[in-house]
Amino acid sequence: MSTEPVADWAEDFEIFDEAFVKDPYPIWKDLRDQGCPFARTERRQVSFMPTTYAGVREIAADTEHWSSFSVSVTPTVPSYDDAGNRLRSIISSDAPEHTPERRLMLPFFAPKAVEKYREHTQELCRRLIREFIEDGRADFAEDYARQIPPRIIALILGIEPEMSDEFTTWVQGVLELGLQDEAVREHYSEIIRNFFVEEIKKRQENPGDDLISFLLQAEIDGEPVPLPVVRGNVGLMLIAGIDTTWSSIGSALWHLAHHPEDRKRLVDEPELIPTAVEEFLRAYSPVTMARVATKDTMLGDRPVKAGERVVLTFPAANRDPEVFESPEEVIIDRQKNRHIAFGSGIHRCAGSNLARMEMQVAIEEMLKMIPEFELEDPDAVTWAGGQVRGPRNLPVTFPNRTTI
Repeated sequence: MSTEPVADWAEDFEIFDEAFVKDPYPIWKDLRDQGCPFARTERRQVSFMPTTYAGVREIAADTEHWSSFSVSVTPTVPSYDDAGNRLRSIISSDAPEHTPERRLMLPFFAPKAVEKYREHTQELCRRLIREFIEDGRADFAEDYARQIPPRIIALILGIEPEMSDEFTTWVQGVLELGLQDEAVREHYSEIIRNFFVEEIKKRQENPGDDLISFLLQAEIDGEPVPLPVVRGNVGLMLIAGIDTTWSSIGSALWHLAHHPEDRKRLVDEPELIPTAVEEFLRAYSPVTMARVATKDTMLGDRPVKAGERVVLTFPAANRDPEVFESPEEVIIDRQKNRHIAFGSGIHRCAGSNLARMEMQVAIEEMLKMIPEFELEDPDAVTWAGGQVRGPRNLPVTFPNRTTI
């Protein structure tokens, strides 16, 4: 969808601008250099965009003035059940409900809990690579990165991994296409809502050891978890657990495809991959979230009215030179790396351990089987942006490979 060109990014930013989606970092740098810690726009709704690490963290920590009721980067209609109850997840809840509901989810995504999926993820990655390795070329975004998270999330939720293509289509409809077309967003949101209504019915009749069954049997303060909260959180796991990690894996592989020195070092020093993953997360942070002002307030010298929106640009924060040395350079053995790719404050991503594991395994297995690869055509790489930024097409070629 085309947008009106931007003449002044400080006063009229556009997160769907094609150049911004493809490479937002120079724009954030220019805004910081101009002394603009908070850009403003009136497109769709009055919204603000912090450009600094301090600005993002300050807003994320301020739950008095900023609500998570609507975390979409554009105004969207909340989802409700047939009784008129809003479907609420830990990402879109405020105090006091947020803390006990988040605490309920954390055991499923603790480091030890996540490790039990590592072997499955390894075999999945090997199987995916075997499907294209003899071709000598592949789309690493479409054929690989996109295929991993939906199958792992399906395993956690106890749903069919063969539906992975449908899952990613639904998620794209909600988080990508639907952000500029409410009808598209509602269409796919309804599909997801109806899907989980049926899955919940199945678990009520025949519970298993998956996350849906766990939430249906869990309690908060001695009471069953409200069904709108169950529905909201299982929907969140599908939506948030797919696009974000898919984009992170794709961005890491995009970097390695045109930085042979980094790729060769990780092949020679695979023990460095976890550290490199943290740097890829910092340099190519995929997620931007939003908050809505609960009352009139200020952002620097910018007045904000109740109901106006701020987009929490974690990717901009992670390129702030006040916090990171040589922030525009990707240093795969960077030691001081307090990035906030997974967010900040009470809504920091509950699935961060899972995402890290998937990224580590995806890179490890790729470099074992295809240690050398390069972009087939840099101009053929396409990017999605807005809520989640990452490569959607990543055509690569590889002359040397190893069958495992």
